[in-house]
Amino acid sequence: MNFIKDILRGALIGLANAIPGVSGGTMMVSMGIYDKIISSVTNIFRQWKKSLLTLLPYAIGMGLGIVGLSFAIEYLFDNHPMPTAFAFIGLILGGLPMMFGKIKGNKLNIGNGVIFVLFFAFIFLLQWLNGKNAADVTLVLSAPMFIRLFFVGVIAAATMVIPGVSGSMILMLLGFYTPVIEAVTTTIKALAGRDFGGFINQCLILLPFGLGVLIGIYYVAKLIEMLLNRFESYTYSAILGLIIASPFVIIMQAGITSFQVSTIIISALTFGAGFCVAYFLGRE
Repeated sequence: MNFIKDILRGALIGLANAIPGVSGGTMMVSMGIYDKIISSVTNIFRQWKKSLLTLLPYAIGMGLGIVGLSFAIEYLFDNHPMPTAFAFIGLILGGLPMMFGKIKGNKLNIGNGVIFVLFFAFIFLLQWLNGKNAADVTLVLSAPMFIRLFFVGVIAAATMVIPGVSGSMILMLLGFYTPVIEAVTTTIKALAGRDFGGFINQCLILLPFGLGVLIGIYYVAKLIEMLLNRFESYTYSAILGLIIASPFVIIMQAGITSFQVSTIIISALTFGAGFCVAYFLGRE
């Protein structure tokens, strides 16, 4: 049962990482699995068997979420933005009671408040910068592009792990979101069409990005684990600021224009459903 629940959790994380404005790290926190995943990643070499068994269902779920469900969610955001946005907001807010429980046992001071406000504002700064996206790049097989893709992968990995920060949004800022998504889609189509030459070509283009993601996740997870061990209350204050800002950013990113009574009612229902799902998946 726990294995199935972890796959479902992974699917939500994968979905969140694929959608601009939504954060996979936030989903981890809201479902109460952030610390466990960070610990498993940082101990992947020392306790590789235990770490791999812990991460396996999440990895399966993330793959299913990104490949199998992201197109459906993208359609829902395009055609039913308000109910879809509020479903994700419910998923985020459903984990807040658990977050407050982690902070409650610590002595808080003005520093916690300052850190909370700074990281809350940081998310809105990213949203403002999102309106100044770089032009999309063209992915080609070359040494300079290999290096760029590697470092873009590292940056994307960092934003996947940090709650409240959308990896997809950062890729948009850098001009790599659409090219990377198109490369993944082309790879899948080439494999399905038995175009093995095209498949290998796309894999070689995506290889440096994938390496950057793997290395970035490991080292960013090590940094976050160190911060949680040494500055627990300040780190959770920062995470809380990032998470509480996320619903506002999701609403802005969704481009909601319809406020009909029926839409509001459906949005309230999707919010409640998202909240309940986060609560259910947050329980062991």
